[in-house]
Amino acid sequence: MSTVTSADGTPIAFDRVGGGPPVVLVGGALRHRACDPVAERLAAILAPSFTVIRYDRRGRGGSGDTAPYAVAREIEDIEALVAEAGGAAAVCGFSSGAVLALDAARRLPGITRLAVVEPPFVVDDSRPPLPQDYLPRLAALLAAGRRGDAVEFFLTRAADVPAERVALHRRSPAWPVFEAAAHTLVYDGAVMGATMSGAPLPAHRWACVTAPVLVTGRAGGPAFLRGAARALAGVLPCARLRLLAGAAGRRDHPETVPPGGRDHHGDARSAGGRDHHGEARSAGGRDHHDEADFVCGGGHHAETAAALAPVLSHFLAAS
Repeated sequence: MSTVTSADGTPIAFDRVGGGPPVVLVGGALRHRACDPVAERLAAILAPSFTVIRYDRRGRGGSGDTAPYAVAREIEDIEALVAEAGGAAAVCGFSSGAVLALDAARRLPGITRLAVVEPPFVVDDSRPPLPQDYLPRLAALLAAGRRGDAVEFFLTRAADVPAERVALHRRSPAWPVFEAAAHTLVYDGAVMGATMSGAPLPAHRWACVTAPVLVTGRAGGPAFLRGAARALAGVLPCARLRLLAGAAGRRDHPETVPPGGRDHHGDARSAGGRDHHGEARSAGGRDHHDEADFVCGGGHHAETAAALAPVLSHFLAAS
């Protein structure tokens, strides 16, 4: 493990593997180097061609947590890592870490290329929006020392994981690791802001991002994540949208969004709730592949990393 000092003096722990152009991986909610098997596997696959930097976001793992928290401090953490990499690097963010990476790309000219994996925006009615009182209730649980209940509240309300699955995860060996990072869920809430309300994404928020952007996720993943990916690609000045084949071996779905334009692939659904990617939805509208696969460890980490790696490698290597 190595450390770099952020602008406010906070030590940020990171690992560096491989050789070649640098890429910084930004984890999502609750994730850090000891608890992010997708990023760990992805780093190993990319290492022969890239220098991959995995780090613990502040408040997690080996990194410090200087108060008060602000999203701007997390952007400074990424800036310090990019400087450590030589002053220029590609960045790849996952889930809420993808949104943090987008915000960093607004401010940091050293970010040369940006890949965002399943940003968890809620922009339609394919799942319930985040409750308006989500952050106050989350903060109240943490203030009461109910860290496990805070993680459960996040999983069921923000990540839309069924309660019965959360009950199983609470008995897993990973649960204490999640509880240890529970206080950082408020940080991720600050990163997401109002983007999980069911309203369209603000067209102006990332309009100044000029670095090439790849927006990607699972073709067989939750409908709200596919809608989020398309919505984001539609508001970026120029983006490549790529939905990856899932466990059933479906083909990838490359989708290109023209500058300032809209996705040229419609999102029509046929009767019975089957979307145009052929992914059946269960009773009540919940996808068979829910967000627990990425958040809680659904057992598909090697497959997810293997599907992401060639697409990311091609994008990151492009001039």
